Amino acid sequence: MGERNALAEGVRAYRLIAGMWVRSTMTYRTSFVVTVFGNLMMTGLDFVGILLMFSQVDSLGGWSLPEVAFLYGLSVTSFGIADLLLGSMDVLGARMRDGSFDTLLVRPAPVLAQVGADRFALRRLGRITQGAVVLCWALLSVDVDWSATKVLLIPVMVVSGAAIFSAVFVAGAAFQIFAQDAAEVQNAFTYGGTTLLQYPPSVFGKDLVRGATFMVPLAFVNWVPAAHVLGRPYPIGLPPWAAFASPLVAVACCALAGAAWRAGLRSYRSTGS
Repeated sequence: MGERNALAEGVRAYRLIAGMWVRSTMTYRTSFVVTVFGNLMMTGLDFVGILLMFSQVDSLGGWSLPEVAFLYGLSVTSFGIADLLLGSMDVLGARMRDGSFDTLLVRPAPVLAQVGADRFALRRLGRITQGAVVLCWALLSVDVDWSATKVLLIPVMVVSGAAIFSAVFVAGAAFQIFAQDAAEVQNAFTYGGTTLLQYPPSVFGKDLVRGATFMVPLAFVNWVPAAHVLGRPYPIGLPPWAAFASPLVAVACCALAGAAWRAGLRSYRSTGS
């Protein structure tokens, strides 16, 4: 009951803080629209790069353009949702250096909710929109023998992927507390992770694929379940049931990230500034 109340309190605090930033953003609606459009165009350059690549080759690691677009759309959409919800976690190191993190510790609201909702940026909807557009195109273009299981797996992948990326954001923030910053390390696994997943696993070395499967299980965002949908070999010979393990992996990642966050808070020592 106590954990349930704490969760409800955290969600309420997050909603109130995020709502404050949304109201602030919508004060200048034209600026908001321009910013979202610009964000959409900037993130779209990644896919333009893939299109240019396929203008010179017929396949990438044996994968066709619609199949790579499928991976890209899943990765970017899932990451975009996590980035919208928790993208401000990477500034935690700066807060610790200037002493403003101490202010969050004494407020009557969960610290994770405060950090996650800080400077909530609706402009990040541009990334989600761009990824969803590419995903929809890929679903219409890819050569797949669709079944009810494969159709249901699409939203499961997006939600589970967003949860996995969210866990990486929280775990990265916990690492920043231990390391007294190191935001670049967090970005390597978040922004770097989504870039990695935009390409098929067959273009990477086996050691990297193993690391993305067992150490930081980003492969369950799209590589593993997409193998089932597309009829592709599973990365590093995983069993077929692994395609449906993304929700369990997401729950485990969130639990571990939560434990790391609590451990980080207990170990925090103020800068005194």
